[in-house]
Amino acid sequence: MPFWELTVRASPEVSEGLTNFLWEQGALGLVEEEAPCFPPRLRAFFPETVSSTRLAGAVGDYLASLRALDLAVNGGEPVVTPLLDEAWAEAWRRAFAPLRVGRRLLIIPPWETPTTENGLKILVIEPGRAFGTGTHGSTQGCLVLLEALLDRHPVGYPRGVPTRKRGSRGCALDIGTGTGILAIAAAALGVPRVTALDTDPDAVAAARANAERNGVSERIHCVVSEAGELRETTAPLILANLLAGSHVALAPEYRRLSSPGGHLILGGLLADEAASIEEALAQHGFIFAERTDVDGWASLLFRRQASDVTLARSTTSDEAASSGGFAPASWGEESAGGR
Repeated sequence: MPFWELTVRASPEVSEGLTNFLWEQGALGLVEEEAPCFPPRLRAFFPETVSSTRLAGAVGDYLASLRALDLAVNGGEPVVTPLLDEAWAEAWRRAFAPLRVGRRLLIIPPWETPTTENGLKILVIEPGRAFGTGTHGSTQGCLVLLEALLDRHPVGYPRGVPTRKRGSRGCALDIGTGTGILAIAAAALGVPRVTALDTDPDAVAAARANAERNGVSERIHCVVSEAGELRETTAPLILANLLAGSHVALAPEYRRLSSPGGHLILGGLLADEAASIEEALAQHGFIFAERTDVDGWASLLFRRQASDVTLARSTTSDEAASSGGFAPASWGEESAGGR
């Protein structure tokens, strides 16, 4: 049976909304492709039963409505072309080939055979409607920062502490989990317990399924929730791969949910947005520590001040970088034997 392939370029500002719109139009699969100096290109695949004329018109009208709201669409009109069944399957699978990230993370789709190479952490992620298959620069940047941070400062429980007294120590929060890739990576890298939340039920379902595929479902709690709905929860590590505006809005929640001296990894930022996010987080007691850029997207690592008392001497990002990473005193006992 033939299929339709719709391609359209869209700016990062509207890409997420357009992606959701394409799913609502009946897309069977969707791939986001990026190249330096060009807006992302979305490729969506539809069954033959969908009218190509109606589909192109609906997407064109949606883009026009975004322009009317003064949003930067920065893309041309949608193009719909026919594909044979075999071509669709090949295009879909080719877009999700195994991907090496960092020193020892390997992301593969379920149809690939895991490598037998020693030392690699395999993350099996099913491409679907949720964001976060590992191909996006912001996801890769977060994974690189996460791996390096946990190599320096593993998150774990103190030796000899009974389970009933562990509370949230040794826990990470993944806010806006999408497919669950960051939560799964954290678990694979030794974090004992991760709470993964998203406001989209489809994303939470995808995260649960991917956690099961990776054998870490007992260590990852997936929940449909806003960050502001979490109560009596703090963690030494928070992950959030969202858009810049969301990070600014959630900065007070990051502060409330982060343990003193804890770390925060943020993704989803265009390179020129990073400085403003550093300033916004500094107002809530987070000290910038490290930055990674991938394909024009910036991912940032912060440390929360160890106490709510204003520090007598401000710490600059240069001092943070020269320290080789932060090892808060409150983590000293928790990290012992925590791998």
